[in-house]
Amino acid sequence: AQDVRPDGRQFLSFRPTSVNISSITHADSSAIFKIGNTTIVCGIKAELAAPKAESPEYGYVVPNIELPPLCSPKFRPGPPSDQAQVIVKLIENILRNSAAIDLKDLCVFKGKLVWVLYCDLVCINYDVTLPETLYNIETGSVSVNYTKRLKFPIKALPVSVSFAIFNDQLLVADPTDDEESLCLGRLTIVMNEDKICCIHKPGGIPISQDLFLKSLTKCKKRAELIRSLIDAAVLTIKQEHLNE
Repeated sequence: AQDVRPDGRQFLSFRPTSVNISSITHADSSAIFKIGNTTIVCGIKAELAAPKAESPEYGYVVPNIELPPLCSPKFRPGPPSDQAQVIVKLIENILRNSAAIDLKDLCVFKGKLVWVLYCDLVCINYDVTLPETLYNIETGSVSVNYTKRLKFPIKALPVSVSFAIFNDQLLVADPTDDEESLCLGRLTIVMNEDKICCIHKPGGIPISQDLFLKSLTKCKKRAELIRSLIDAAVLTIKQEHLNE
């Protein structure tokens, strides 16, 4: 059939998505995010440390991602791959540009002590452009008093959506690994509730204005859906805590 992809989706359709929060009991916060066959696990640990000399009243976030051979035969054991390093850099840019968190909130004592959030992500199964999965699971909770934990405020919830470009007329949303390997260009758009906070296009053919506007429209709708899934997951956790 025309305009149908190998997995049965239309060009601008997305795969089933699910979110689960607080899945790892030994982490301060955690989440599992799944899009189609792709599964990402995120665990966040909070530790106290001295602040950076250039920012004495700011804490900091240290993201890291593992792409083990377990998730895909395209990855090999050893030091972080180029793709993993690009993803980590992109996460850092998104956290900075989206103002998702105020790093001042991580300060305990100016110039002496701050919180550091270590965000460790592990890809369990790889079948999608990873940034779409990664930026939807940055939730955390820390407290100076370990006997009384407080939620860490999230100022914004950036959501990323990925596209594959095949020509100046064909745009594919939420590409699989196979589709990405065949496309002529890739595009990832990250949005807060009301604005674009990051656009990532690693080379490839240029995207036409019409396709870019179409991608923005799809990104806004997709971001609303992802936020609703996250809100529902958070509400479920709150209800479980109330019932304890």
